[in-house]
Amino acid sequence: MNDILLNKNELKNNQGIIISGSKSETNRLLLLQAIYPNLNIENASNSDDSEVMRNALQLVDNSSEINVHHAGTAMRFLTSYFAVKEGAEVVISGSERMHERPIKILVDSLNQLGSNISYLNKEGFPPIKIIGKKIKNNKVLIDANVSSQYITSLMLVGSSLPNGLEIQLKGSITSIPYIKMTLSVLQSLGIKAEFNDKTIRISKTEKLTNDTFVVESDWSSASYYYSLIALSKIDTQITLGYFKQNSLQGDAVLTEIYQNFGIQTIFTDNKIILKKVENLSIKNINLNLNNAPDIAQTIIVTCLGLGITCNLTGLHTLKIKETDRLQALKNELEKFGASVSISADSIQLNNSIDFKKESVSIETYQDHRMAMSFAPLALKQSLIIKNAHVVSKSYPDFWNHLKSLNTSTKYL
Repeated sequence: MNDILLNKNELKNNQGIIISGSKSETNRLLLLQAIYPNLNIENASNSDDSEVMRNALQLVDNSSEINVHHAGTAMRFLTSYFAVKEGAEVVISGSERMHERPIKILVDSLNQLGSNISYLNKEGFPPIKIIGKKIKNNKVLIDANVSSQYITSLMLVGSSLPNGLEIQLKGSITSIPYIKMTLSVLQSLGIKAEFNDKTIRISKTEKLTNDTFVVESDWSSASYYYSLIALSKIDTQITLGYFKQNSLQGDAVLTEIYQNFGIQTIFTDNKIILKKVENLSIKNINLNLNNAPDIAQTIIVTCLGLGITCNLTGLHTLKIKETDRLQALKNELEKFGASVSISADSIQLNNSIDFKKESVSIETYQDHRMAMSFAPLALKQSLIIKNAHVVSKSYPDFWNHLKSLNTSTKYL
């Protein structure tokens, strides 16, 4: 029952789907709720990653072992939370892949502040042991070119420190929209926070001035519907909720990117209507996705489906995700006859292809985005998605929502 067969089919037109709250926003808010218990979160994500955060933050025993499984966000956010929680003593571990994902930059920064974090196996990688301490130091220098989650992790605990926190960013900054999302969340709750040039300052805050936050639906999850509409006939449309025109999420850049594929985004009553308005004659797309790397898989699969070559850059963070996403994409795209080139931070789709009559089996590498990004190709040919349950990491309702759009799904 782990694999799913998607038979070639067309979409029903004029359908509507409600996507649960953003995992990125939810996980930030869950950590802040642990610091400020009066915070009320509405429309929270129902993803596995958010459930891992909830369970870890609800631990009563100060001496615990926490397994975050594949949840990289939880690993990074919880590291800072417990490092500054006086009296805590925890071991944080995860899946085999999690133990291959680096955390040294964050640990070094926290230890620079005076925390007590040590490695239980390989230097620079989980599992880690944390003995929580009261942190009086308030200045830290961190490399900013590897993962914005390291920076966000520090920002989220900054207002709980006795003297606040000043974060100096070293080098080029990756995924800036995610840092700005964190900043906006803090500011909307009444926490004084500012980001100027390469300096972030978070002030000590005893009490929130706004104690309710409504989480916007997840733009990363919306990307798969952009792909479906792009691969559909002209005038096909779908309504998705709940989304804001002035979104905090970096992946909202989808509204601009998918204009290249003839998709119009219409905002109405906290929802968006995606409509295929034209078949564009564009033959090649070049995009720098440094600020939105999580939608790279969706975009390149869309290009494959439309017979468009593309060059996507700014993707250095994809090599340390749930899998090496660049290599995984190359492996699976080549099953369709595609010619694909990758580097340390880019991927190129070099040719168009003819779709096959027989089904193609897609490996997902324990990566939710591999499963969901390839699913829209069922509009072109039948597919088997291996270990389809991995979507629960970020979007547990995905297969049911896809089935409601008239996509034939069968568990194997």
